[in-house]
Amino acid sequence: MSFDCLFHRLSSTKRKLDDLNDDALSDLVSVRMRKDYSSHAVNSSNGDGDDSSNLSLLSDVVSRVSNSDLSSHPQNRNLHFFVRMISQGNTLVVHANSDDTVKSLHERIQLITGIPVYEQRLIYKGKQLQWEQSLADCLIENDAGLNLVGRMRSTEYPITWQIVNELVWSICSLCRGETVCSARNVTATISEFLALASKDDSEAAKAHIQIFMSSSAPSALVMLYLSPHKGNKKCAEDCIKRFLSPSCNNLPKFVYMHCFPILLEFCKLLNRGNGGGGEDSLYVSCRSALGSLLETTGDRGGHGCCEYRKSSIAVQELFPFVSELAKRLSKDLEVSLASKLSLGSLEDIVRDFKAFLLPLLLAIKEQVGLDRPISLPFCEANYNQPCYSEEIGFLHVIFVDLLQKMNDCLDKLVGNPLPKAGEIGHNAASQYLAILKELYGISKLYLGAKEKFWTLLRERKIVVCSLITRYAKRGEDNDWLLKHKEVTDFEARRHLVMLMFPEIKDEYDELHEMLIDRSHLLAESFEYIGHADPDSLHGGLFMEFKNEEATGPGVLREWFSLVCQAIFNPENALFVACPNDRRRFFPNPVKHFVDEEWSRQNWPIPQGYPILSLDMGWDRF
Repeated sequence: MSFDCLFHRLSSTKRKLDDLNDDALSDLVSVRMRKDYSSHAVNSSNGDGDDSSNLSLLSDVVSRVSNSDLSSHPQNRNLHFFVRMISQGNTLVVHANSDDTVKSLHERIQLITGIPVYEQRLIYKGKQLQWEQSLADCLIENDAGLNLVGRMRSTEYPITWQIVNELVWSICSLCRGETVCSARNVTATISEFLALASKDDSEAAKAHIQIFMSSSAPSALVMLYLSPHKGNKKCAEDCIKRFLSPSCNNLPKFVYMHCFPILLEFCKLLNRGNGGGGEDSLYVSCRSALGSLLETTGDRGGHGCCEYRKSSIAVQELFPFVSELAKRLSKDLEVSLASKLSLGSLEDIVRDFKAFLLPLLLAIKEQVGLDRPISLPFCEANYNQPCYSEEIGFLHVIFVDLLQKMNDCLDKLVGNPLPKAGEIGHNAASQYLAILKELYGISKLYLGAKEKFWTLLRERKIVVCSLITRYAKRGEDNDWLLKHKEVTDFEARRHLVMLMFPEIKDEYDELHEMLIDRSHLLAESFEYIGHADPDSLHGGLFMEFKNEEATGPGVLREWFSLVCQAIFNPENALFVACPNDRRRFFPNPVKHFVDEEWSRQNWPIPQGYPILSLDMGWDRF
């Protein structure tokens, strides 16, 4: 097929193709069509505009543009006719076979103009041509004149439609190797679109994003990225990366929050365009951005991820990512057993695996219900809605595989000290707890899986405790370990509890000041602590006793000691000493006059200050 001339700007009106125009024919564009094209074309009938298969259709430009002499089939009657583009005033001269379908004609028009198939309408002799009809069925003869009109939803944003359509047209021109448009045009148009999307509020931004999707702009950008022409790949990569993270000047957060469908489309098309290997650097960046956006919107509902959090959609769309990342994670764990693995590599894979796994697990729970674990083999007949038994079964396979890999990794550490920073195995070992936490999440889905998981951790208790004391960090969710004392020792549990307290600073912007009368130590301390802002107690304390000049850490330490002695004084009966160990105390069940809020605020204080040493201990936790 050959393209003999270029098209001008796409329509700048509220509708791409509006009123009929009787101007004379101009700028003829010759298009040679062939019968077997339809076997390669892609269905584009979805009016929502998120048809990822547009990549195949658009990519044909790159591979077919140079094939100007295509053979026709002599058994079919050759036709040549005109398709008049009302809004642009251009006319296509079409060579086709009589048994070509109307739909195949629409697809070829999309190739040339960038106008999506579902927005095109072909009129001949006052009647609209139907997709399933052949040209012969429509009684189209040589030199017939067809009118291309359009039907599009009314929109408040005609300028956005115009800009996005110009973007698609410019990209198609670059992919054909034409020089009328430069990469700079594409970059400038992307900037113009993002500026418009950022101009109003969140709802308006969502509408702009929908227009971007409806015009197949993501497919066009990926087509440009895969184009062999010089400079196209770099241009497309720069444009796509502008959607990957929020930026004050480029992509405000309220716009970025609606970009989930765009990022998802980028991922699917890039992965398909590179043969599904998942190794392309831009694909990996898009996948990580998609995972980050899932995490960002996880607690908010709504935004761009709302539709994709519906159980059926989430399972379909997210499972391929979980499967791909699990395969990569399994491979990396195997490699880590024998060689040094860069921290960034495994850390990024674990982070992305976690981001995609959580919404997938929630979707599966919504599908099958939360009343009981899933027994395998999974029987879908027991449920009223499709439950994606294949995905549910394969997720269990992923669990078993990764659990075995973790068993091998932990087994290697038995009897050996944990590797230090820079040593072989350190980077992988630092991610073991995070991987185990995700496996625990999967185990809760399946009958018998939790028992298998905790059995492994009990058998590797010493290694697990070493991992906790070395790698567990403040701010992480470690409750799943605290709830199972059988897999931890005292030091590991102590470390986990200490991580729950705020980190103590050496320098404070403000000090919480207290002036205490020794004769009313407990009562006045209660008043100061009970009415203080909890956050102020996480900073510094300035302590002074009435009628005394001494201040500083020594006075603070003395106050801590005196308060603790008063609290545990048997005369006050707030706590009862353990008969077997007088250093252990339990709350007195018959006393309820101690304010719980005061206790909650006051008890983290001595635990957080290293200057204090009390001759007492907590009951085991």
